[in-house]
Amino acid sequence: MKMIFVSLPVTDLAASRSFYEALGFTLNPAFSDDATASMVWSETITVMLLTHERWATFTDRPIAPTTSSEVMLSLSIDSRAAVDAMNNAAAAQGGTADINPVKDLGFLYNRNLADPDGHVWEAVWMDMSAAPAEA
Repeated sequence: MKMIFVSLPVTDLAASRSFYEALGFTLNPAFSDDATASMVWSETITVMLLTHERWATFTDRPIAPTTSSEVMLSLSIDSRAAVDAMNNAAAAQGGTADINPVKDLGFLYNRNLADPDGHVWEAVWMDMSAAPAEA
C-alpha cells in the first residue's frame, strides 16, 4: 500500500491539533509527542504537525510566511454538505474559510481554506457519473 505523509510546521501545536480534529482528522498517539501530532485523514493519508523547533531538525530552509502559497492540498469529501461543514469548521477553529472563490460546476464542488498557519487545503466533492465527457 502506498501512503502519503504531509509534514507541516505549526506555531501552536495544541491549537493546530484541535483545528485538524474539527476538520475530521484523528490523532495517532503512537506517532505524536510534545513536538509532533500525527493526524490521520484516511488509511493512506496522514498529516504530521510539527512545532517550528521540530521542523528545524528536518531542514534549514526557512518556513514560508502565512501569506504565501507553496502548495494546495486537496481532500476528497463525501458530499457537498460535508465540504461546507469542513469550511465552517475551519473558520470556527482559527483558520480562514473561502480563501479562494467557491467553485461549483454541478458535478464538482470545492471550497478552499487555510489552517491557522496559512497552509492551504481544498475540500472537494465530485460526482464523476455526472461529469462531462471531457472532464
